[in-house]
Amino acid sequence: MSEQPVLLPYADPAFVADPFPLYRRLREDGPVRRAVIAGGLDAWLVTRYEDGLAALSDPRLSSDVRDAADPRLLEQLPAFERESIMSTMLRSDPPDHTRLRRLVSKAFTARRVAELRPRIQEITDRLLDAVVPAGRAELVADFALPLPVTVIGELLGVPVADRHDFQRWTDALLTRGEKMPDPAVVDEAWQRMRAYLTAHLEAKRARPGDDLLSALISAHDEEQRLSDDELIAMAFLLLVAGYVTTVNLIGGGIAALLTHPDQLTLLRDHPELLPDAIEEFLRYDGPVSPGIARFAREDVDIAGVTVPRGATVLVASAIADRDPDRFPDPDRLDVTRRDNGHLAFGHGIHYCLGAPLARLEGQLAVGTALRRLPDLALAVPPSDLAWRPGGLRGPARLPVTFTPGGRAD
Repeated sequence: MSEQPVLLPYADPAFVADPFPLYRRLREDGPVRRAVIAGGLDAWLVTRYEDGLAALSDPRLSSDVRDAADPRLLEQLPAFERESIMSTMLRSDPPDHTRLRRLVSKAFTARRVAELRPRIQEITDRLLDAVVPAGRAELVADFALPLPVTVIGELLGVPVADRHDFQRWTDALLTRGEKMPDPAVVDEAWQRMRAYLTAHLEAKRARPGDDLLSALISAHDEEQRLSDDELIAMAFLLLVAGYVTTVNLIGGGIAALLTHPDQLTLLRDHPELLPDAIEEFLRYDGPVSPGIARFAREDVDIAGVTVPRGATVLVASAIADRDPDRFPDPDRLDVTRRDNGHLAFGHGIHYCLGAPLARLEGQLAVGTALRRLPDLALAVPPSDLAWRPGGLRGPARLPVTFTPGGRAD
């Protein structure tokens, strides 16, 4: 393993557009690689699949940022993360994580997700109704973005009249676009979002509805309810899990198909492959890159490398999910791939609770788009596609053309 940390060049448009050549070199260089990540922070990249799988289940690697030795990590977090990070199950360890996840799981069941299918299909068709006559669209702004925004807004019981502001604040907080946002804009958006969620929480407590936030308010386990701070943090976590990552899954999946026309044709002709295709999109170019952060509670041996206590460990799922020791021909998009135990949703106790919803939205969105947008093609060369910077990966814009007139079934 090289002693000199490698710099992940987030400011380089070529890297943002296609990080995988560098990722491949890092994996070949060694199973654990020191790197300089966003903000000039040091991290230890775990680049191979089996090591990443083990690391995500290792209790010596904490999800709590307070276990990080570098004070800059917490100091550099924007206000919304500093204020909410300690109250969310994403950044907690047992026993707090166990309590939070148990409470949320009672409101976020497989049955509730399955019941959403007709409504998600209805939203999908309504969005495509607006673009099919034109023969061209920008599929992020017109489709991949408003679909999960509408779904998560309905899940949280956000009134239709409030969703434009809700989306605008979320975009500022979660870096949707081609450039990193102004920190002052981010902080203002968080103050507005927090004030809105606080008032919304009080309204739901007074007048519960048939929505996830009302269910979270009423959820209890041995009389341990979610506190107001935990409810706000949980609502924000659901935004991250149910909004931006799903935008990236839909937009990134369609982009992958449009740059691999053989796979596009195969999937259009065989829609029964959609579940496998969604898993392949998540493996091939998933919505989180390079991966999932953990913090060493003690000195930890990973693949023969001693990672010191307090170090930031980045389980690089985007690198590990192209490990040739786990996935044959890993740099090839293959919608027929079956043995696809990717790490895009994590592993272990922190496995993404919203994975079933993301999969459902992805299947309905991609499948319906292929059915209703004949001759779908990029309107620009693949090299001109704009990709989001930072750790949440996906196309910022996806201009396409198609033959007008595709109808809903």
